[in-house]
Amino acid sequence: MSSNCTNISLCLNDTLSDHSSNDILSVLFSTILTIMLALVIFSLGCTVEAAKLWSHIRRPWGIAIGLVCQFGLMPLIAYLLAIGFSVRPSQAVAILIMGCCPGGLISNIITLWVDGDMDLSLSMTLCSTILAFGMMPLCLFVYSHSWELAKSIKIPYDRIGMALLSVVVPVGVGMYVNYRWPRKAKILSKAGSAIGGLLMLVIGIASAVLYKGSWNTDISILTIGIVYPLLGYVLGFCMAVMMRQSWQRCRTIALETGAQNVQMCSTVLQLSFTPKQLVQMFTFPLIYASFQFLNGMLLVAAYQLYKRKFYNRRKQTSMSKSEECIRVNELIINGNVNPSFEYDTESDSPTGQLSVISAISKDTFL
Repeated sequence: MSSNCTNISLCLNDTLSDHSSNDILSVLFSTILTIMLALVIFSLGCTVEAAKLWSHIRRPWGIAIGLVCQFGLMPLIAYLLAIGFSVRPSQAVAILIMGCCPGGLISNIITLWVDGDMDLSLSMTLCSTILAFGMMPLCLFVYSHSWELAKSIKIPYDRIGMALLSVVVPVGVGMYVNYRWPRKAKILSKAGSAIGGLLMLVIGIASAVLYKGSWNTDISILTIGIVYPLLGYVLGFCMAVMMRQSWQRCRTIALETGAQNVQMCSTVLQLSFTPKQLVQMFTFPLIYASFQFLNGMLLVAAYQLYKRKFYNRRKQTSMSKSEECIRVNELIINGNVNPSFEYDTESDSPTGQLSVISAISKDTFL
């Protein structure tokens, strides 16, 4: 036992010395990261319309379903996974904290890539961040009785407030740009989407390189990190379907449920526990962040393939209907169809041709 503690202390001292030698690089990286995050959130705000955002707030059915998933399903799933896999107390507490940190930028970016409801996505992010002031302590109080270590958890209320401002201000500016210059707003949203994807890729690679030792962990922690975000996506989608939401809202609620705020979880861990405890705890946020992104990319790829196939089929159908309309209109102009004839079922007769017109007109307007 003493040798293990000595090894952990040596590793921790090496890590701290490495961090102290790279303070300038760390500050520079954090500054660039903060600026890029603000730009991405601003670009996402360029997709939001004030009227639609107000409609979600005025009739918050979608927001309510999402909040039930975020503060109801995710903490419960985290607790059941920690108990079911019988992980160590420090690891269980990290899993539970992750389950109580709702929302994050990654959900907004992926929602844009799957043609989700951006107004609902950002309104859910805002509402969940506000409710986190009370719901995070409540969820941790309800589920943390099984572990004595959880009593030392500290909620970073100042960081939650900063996170709220970092969303409200850029989104508000983006909404104003969308209102005044809608064409430019579309260009900015596409650019921000690309920057967001690049940003997540850079963060993922940097985390994998800087904390590569975190992957040497128990198979149970790795399994939970893979399964947990996927369960959030699936159960959030199923909940939205059961509540009879539109497919666009279902996709949005699913992503908002499965994509947790890893940065907030890391902040809570740093404020609440000692460096020795953090050696074991920091493994899970890294694994969860990696697989929530990977699972999200798989969902994006599946949706884009479906969209391309469905769009091509719909395009072919609309083109065939248009050609049929043109052919029938030519028959009418040439006098081959008498509009006073009654409907008939034979397509070769003049009355049958009139039936074709009626059917096409119905399909077109419906």
